[in-house]
Amino acid sequence: MIEYWLEGIKIAIDPQNLLLMLIGTVGGIIVGGLPGITSSMGVILLLPFTFYLDPKSALLMLAGMYSGSMFGGSISAILLGVPGTPSAAATLLDGYPLAQKGKAGKAILTALIASTTGGILSGITLALLAPQLAAFALKFSPADYFSLSIFGLTIIASVSGRNILKGLVSGLFGLFLATVGIENIRGSERFTLGIPALTAGFELLPVLIGIFAMSEILLNLEERGKEEKVQHKISEVFLSREELRAIIIPILVGAVIGILIGVIPGTGGTIATFLAYNQLRSWSKNKEKFGTGILEGVAVVECTNNAVTGGALVPALALGIPGDVVTAVMLGAMVLIGIKPGPLLFQTSPELVYSFFAGWFVIQFIMLLTGFVSTFLASFILRVPKNILMPIILVFAIIGSFAIRNSLYDVGVAVTFGLIGYFMTKQGFPKTPLIIGLILGPMAEQNLNRALILSRNDWSIFIKSPISLTLLISSCLSILFAVISLRRLKE
Repeated sequence: MIEYWLEGIKIAIDPQNLLLMLIGTVGGIIVGGLPGITSSMGVILLLPFTFYLDPKSALLMLAGMYSGSMFGGSISAILLGVPGTPSAAATLLDGYPLAQKGKAGKAILTALIASTTGGILSGITLALLAPQLAAFALKFSPADYFSLSIFGLTIIASVSGRNILKGLVSGLFGLFLATVGIENIRGSERFTLGIPALTAGFELLPVLIGIFAMSEILLNLEERGKEEKVQHKISEVFLSREELRAIIIPILVGAVIGILIGVIPGTGGTIATFLAYNQLRSWSKNKEKFGTGILEGVAVVECTNNAVTGGALVPALALGIPGDVVTAVMLGAMVLIGIKPGPLLFQTSPELVYSFFAGWFVIQFIMLLTGFVSTFLASFILRVPKNILMPIILVFAIIGSFAIRNSLYDVGVAVTFGLIGYFMTKQGFPKTPLIIGLILGPMAEQNLNRALILSRNDWSIFIKSPISLTLLISSCLSILFAVISLRRLKE
């Protein structure tokens, strides 16, 4: 074991591999910071360059892209209110309000510290507990997955603030959108209106781009010509001792939830970040401050975001099962460069596995250094006039929408949801519940059907499973906490 670690460290600190990890990490931060360019897209764009590299070096470069993009997504979410990646959608809940208060530097630095810590802790978990955690994740039945999705949907009550009724309407609209397309059991078409493109449903990324980016552009067009009374300027970057102490608990909460959710195949960072945000808000003494611009909210989300990466790689490396969309792409990339993930990988190629483990920790420190520099460079975005910045965002949003499937249809989806997001904002409907419903809807429906088919329509299956029962009880408690918090806010 020790000799494998020593060999892995030797490979990881090789100058060529250090350069490749630096390129991957910096590229990941840039890719994550550009609205619409996802982590999986970054990995795909990087893949052609890895064909000419040794498999160990190629894997380290891809890992740098993966991890760096998780932090990069927070930059545009904080500065522009537009999530660079889907898993950064929860970051803007507190990150963007902090930027509007002139604390964008503190928010980005908090995101960086939390992301690095989450990556390191999940790396420790990946290195020490991969086989055990992967075995636990395989115990999840369809009933457990359904209950997990119900638990996730209870977040709607928490992120809606004082507008719980409008939040529920927004969430139900998201669930409805999730039903559009081919039904997963009988294969029948639903709500397609005879349009062939709708048979595949709505791709998440164009919807995200439309709801957050396009709608923000429309709102700014409406304010065109008005003089800005407040000049956005970052005057503070470093955190005080009190602020550092305040983010310790959120980081620990995010690390635990991120690792646990990440190791469950098929969940991913988006679900984990909202779950962690909801739980911290439920336990916090400052519930009313969440959503108004609080560093704790940014810390828990960004730590969760990067903790998912290491957790998701547990089943990917140990069993060949993707933990999320990005690891699914990485699995394909591994096969293309000659790596066969699975239990035998630890026996046939231990030097590759342990060089990856060692390189993962090196990547986190590279991200810490390069991310710290980006904290100062990214701040200049706030000084760019909106009449210049918004067209740039529009171009990236259109390119990001089109690049998913090289389809103008996805651009049309982004524009349509931009209009929907615009009217939702004008009428006071929160947009986040719609995204939650769209994300968790397919997971809930598919696993509900599977659970009932396996149990022959026995609904008691959801309380017979200890994991499912625990999640359902947690769902009830989550709703109860949200109702109590709303009553306290009204008092």
